[in-house]
Parts: sequence; C-alpha cells; structure tokens
Amino acid sequence: MTTLSPTHQLYRLAEQKSAEVTDWSARISWVIGLIVLIAFVYWLMRQGWKWRGSLQSGLADLATTPDGYADGEKLLTLTGRYHASTTAGQWLDRIVAHGLGTRSRVELTLTEQGLDVVRPGATDFFVPAADLREARTDKALAGKVLPEGGLLVITWALGDQLIDSGFRSDHAAEHAAWVEAVNALAGTRTSTPLTSTTEGTAR
Repeated sequence: MTTLSPTHQLYRLAEQKSAEVTDWSARISWVIGLIVLIAFVYWLMRQGWKWRGSLQSGLADLATTPDGYADGEKLLTLTGRYHASTTAGQWLDRIVAHGLGTRSRVELTLTEQGLDVVRPGATDFFVPAADLREARTDKALAGKVLPEGGLLVITWALGDQLIDSGFRSDHAAEHAAWVEAVNALAGTRTSTPLTSTTEGTAR
C-alpha cells in the first residue's frame, strides 16, 4: 500500500477545493438571474412613474416667465437643488406631470410678480404672485428626509390644485428669509380655497 507524502496530500486537497470554486455555469446563472431581477424592478418603477403621470394628465399647464420679468426688482435669489413636488399636505404623493418629478439644480428668483424657477436640464416654471400660498421649512418631502429645516417648502396653486414644492439652498441659513418673504407676498392677497387630492399617505 502506497502512502502519500504530506506534500502530495496537500496538493490533492488543493485540487479538490479548486474544482469546487470553478463551477462557472452556476455563477453565471446567478449573475444573469440578478441582472434580470434588477431590470424587472427598474421596469416596474418606470411603469409606476408612467402610471402616476397618466393619472396627473389633467393637471393645468405650468406658467412661463413673463416678458420683462428680469427687469423687475429682485426680492430674493437662491441657488441650490429642487427635490420634488407633491400634493399639498400629502408629503408622499409625488407629482411627476410636467417634469415636476425630476430632481435638479435650481435657481430661484422672487419678485413682486412671483417666483421664477429655473432648472438646468429640467423644466423651468413660473409661479405668479397670485398663486403663492405660503412657505415653511421642513425636513421631508416625497420620501426624501433631511435634517430639521433642511427643506424650503413653498405651497402654490396650479389651476385648482395646491402643490408643495421642496427646495434646498446651497446655504440653508437662507431658508428663513425665503419663508418670511414668500409669506409676506402671499399675505397681501385674499386666497381662494382650492382643492387638493387625498391620494397618497398623509403625513
């Protein structure tokens, strides 16, 4: 009977272990399965986004910046990020129609005429002063959670729909001045009660 040397035994054991970890067909199958699962989840998300957009197809068109707006006196300006818009009071009920669901950089300008929202790479829009309702600081909108006071939320009317839009300044200390200025501008008018949908989870 031949006895293998310790060195030869280790070599044979290494061959066995190597054979166990080189089952490439199983590994490839797992990778393909994972890719298919990720693609399916992404497809479901896209379908959900389109479905929500179709539900909101009746939303009024966004206003555009009026001629001569740039010549007016600027009350405040802000650069930062646009996070999302939701049905007013429904912090998870994201609005995706008219590109309002797209996060982007943003430049805000407030004058006596209203709020100009410029979004590089996304849809710009304008909120006439008559449609501004209020502003506040908050920490969450459309599933995005930030430190307390990390969001500037402006409530405005689009047709007969009240909307909360969330912005984050590059300098969060600016939020307080914006809340005061927007509320002062909105407070100069008598607001007409509007409707808001109850779809989504109330905060």
